[in-house]
Amino acid sequence: MRILITGVGGFVGGHLSHQLHAALPDADLHGTTLPGSRVASGVTSHEIDLKDERAVHDLLAVVRPDHIYHLAAQASPRRSFTIPWDTLENNIRSQLNLFLACLSLNLRPRILVISSAEIYGAVRPEQQPLDEDTPLRPNNPYAVSKVAQDMLGLQYYLSHRLPVIRVRPFNHFGPGQSEGFVAPDFAMQIARIEAGLQEPVIHVGNLSAERDFTDVRDVVRAYTLLLERGVPGEVYNVASGSAISIQTLLATLLQYSRAAIEIQPDAARLMPVDTPVIRGDAARLHQATGWQPTISFEQSLRDLLDDCRQRVTGAEVPATR
Repeated sequence: MRILITGVGGFVGGHLSHQLHAALPDADLHGTTLPGSRVASGVTSHEIDLKDERAVHDLLAVVRPDHIYHLAAQASPRRSFTIPWDTLENNIRSQLNLFLACLSLNLRPRILVISSAEIYGAVRPEQQPLDEDTPLRPNNPYAVSKVAQDMLGLQYYLSHRLPVIRVRPFNHFGPGQSEGFVAPDFAMQIARIEAGLQEPVIHVGNLSAERDFTDVRDVVRAYTLLLERGVPGEVYNVASGSAISIQTLLATLLQYSRAAIEIQPDAARLMPVDTPVIRGDAARLHQATGWQPTISFEQSLRDLLDDCRQRVTGAEVPATR
């Protein structure tokens, strides 16, 4: 079994490579990375620009994968407002180059395309929970890029019978996630405060929004199950089925903190557009694979905070269970 993970040096890619090592110890793992990225041992790293069609073709000619997990993307909705065209070009062109290389080389790997629940956009409370038939109403450039990736995956299945399986993950978080997302933003601020590197104030945006959170380790397990058992051409939500407010997320992290911390609103952290509540329906995933999330919201936050403490101080932090 030869497996290619694009974006293997990223947050999700690191957890996915660990999951695949455990589940398929004899698999030949390859991954694409950006310059300076670190990858897990046992993964053959390929530093290429996925927007370069020839480079992608040459890579697939060498690796000839049986499975492709296409994770690489500009993944921040907030940042996409600042760099809309870069987001669209990076996310769409990279995936298209993978498809074109497969066709040119007459390869038919099972391909997991990572879309996003962001494509559902502005939804009303009565539409919750969101299933895969919910109309797409993207409200940021990142979401538009993910609509394009999602539909390209469907199109190349219908037009060329490439065995593409699409997933729409809802919010996921956990140890190793970089700042720019709400949970690590808060956790890193707490870790810096505890280390005396920041004044005891956390700056926050909209705390009333509610999101469907799943631990990244449960998400990558869903990915591996879907690439094995999912139906080509089909699309699957990956979600917990529960909506938790950002206020609750912050309050839970503060319970685990060793410092007294003040909360201050920061207008710069507000999104130009925001959706009050997002909650997913993952029944199709459950039916196809039997997947259920196993790591609690609270445990995920404890693990994330301990990881952020270690990143700030450089010292090992005893696990909290």
